[in-house]
Amino acid sequence: MQTVSSINLALEVQELFVAIQLSNIFADSKTFNDCIPKIDTSLILRHYHAEKELEGFELATFVHTYFQLPVSTTSDYQSDTNKDIEEHLHSLWDVLTKEPNQTHSSCIPLPHPYIVPGGRFQEIYYWDSYFTMLGLQVSKRSDLVESMVNNFAHLIDNIGHIPNGNRSYYESRSQPPFFALMLDILAEDRSKVFVYSNYQDILKKEYNFWMNNLKQLSNTEVNASRRVVKLQDGTILNRYWDDCDSPRPEAYKEDIEVAHQAPERKASDVYRDIRAAAESGWDFSGRWLADGNRLSSIQTTSLLPVDLNCLLLYMEEKLLDIAQFSNDLTAINHYTLAIAQRKKGIQLYCWDEENGFYFDYNFQTQERSTTVSLAGVFPLFFELATPAQASKVAQNLEDNFLKAGGLVTTLNETGQQWDSPNGWAPLQWMAYKGLLNYGFNALANEVKKRWISLNRKVYQETGKMTEKYNVLDSTKSGGGGEYPNQDGFGWSNGVLLKFLQ
Repeated sequence: MQTVSSINLALEVQELFVAIQLSNIFADSKTFNDCIPKIDTSLILRHYHAEKELEGFELATFVHTYFQLPVSTTSDYQSDTNKDIEEHLHSLWDVLTKEPNQTHSSCIPLPHPYIVPGGRFQEIYYWDSYFTMLGLQVSKRSDLVESMVNNFAHLIDNIGHIPNGNRSYYESRSQPPFFALMLDILAEDRSKVFVYSNYQDILKKEYNFWMNNLKQLSNTEVNASRRVVKLQDGTILNRYWDDCDSPRPEAYKEDIEVAHQAPERKASDVYRDIRAAAESGWDFSGRWLADGNRLSSIQTTSLLPVDLNCLLLYMEEKLLDIAQFSNDLTAINHYTLAIAQRKKGIQLYCWDEENGFYFDYNFQTQERSTTVSLAGVFPLFFELATPAQASKVAQNLEDNFLKAGGLVTTLNETGQQWDSPNGWAPLQWMAYKGLLNYGFNALANEVKKRWISLNRKVYQETGKMTEKYNVLDSTKSGGGGEYPNQDGFGWSNGVLLKFLQ
């Protein structure tokens, strides 16, 4: 049997995988990818070839015979709404904790316990985990914070980056790089000296993943290689990418259908852009769509996202701190230059003075995106904006984004889950902290108050914390996208606990 870390169910049983994904056995394409084979997959294939032509053969029965279906950690959990919501959230960590495992499945084994989001998401997710850690910090679960940081260090050390999640089918991409901010949380409990001493090489390795192929770029024209883009003036910025250009195994049928809706494009280009949007964590949003509406017009790899580049700027700043800590003059010079150049690039290409907001930049068309989204608050969170710029962003948030239940993610109603009317916990937090950084305390606290009120209302009515919320109409749940709203839910729990603190 293959080693667990190399398992990719879609490849091991490709013929069977395609048959299952194109059937209607599972409503969710992710389900089969997360199944655990009961016997060696080569034997399962042998049985499949022997049985599939027999009269009365049923694919669903075959799958249930030879595979163990995934089970949600929260499937048997019943919340008690008589409990205060804080007590409920503190107790949920144990429900959402996964212990290290060595099952023969698509799950990449991790050495330490970790928190999963819940619902269909029974694996660790990269950027989710930062917001989960905010809540763990409030719950005084520094043990789990350190375990999760060490799990991510393990992934960087062994794979070269942190995958989207610890599934083999996620290995070709990452997610928004929040590892440097996770180290900040750990440093509050341990110390900066501990963090800088133990994780500096790991952080450098993650940075090298995002900057890989930089040396291959030409100095004479706008060009890109993997996640790195060099603009005509020599500015280096980053984009989202995926090393594969095929349908995602966890959304196989859905991706094929999207590609069919774009006959004018190469299917591989559509798949790459879909996967790159999955790396962004915003899968999906009108933010990535050329026409702002149709998923088949997706153009993620043409865009330089403002939030991604702010995160990489912070990573560079953290690496500069580490270089200064160790008095590495070569590294100090390198990161000082990189920081100055990236700051200038974000301001030049992402700031729109007329609209008073930060936007993604399309390096192919050499124009800013027209989609206004909460990605525009990241320069405030990382204190890159000038006071005048922050004032204009704050006014935009108050005039256009602030709704009854908090901040809406975009102003577009596309049917995608990262658009109106949905609000998401991580972006409430980024906006809140960004506003506080510039003294917009009243607006920040209004965002917090409305989000807490909506979370409490949904919990009292349903006993659940959910992945996303409808901030326009509290009588309706968050929706849209490829799957139903999920309960659990790691980052919603973390942000609410931090707000309540």
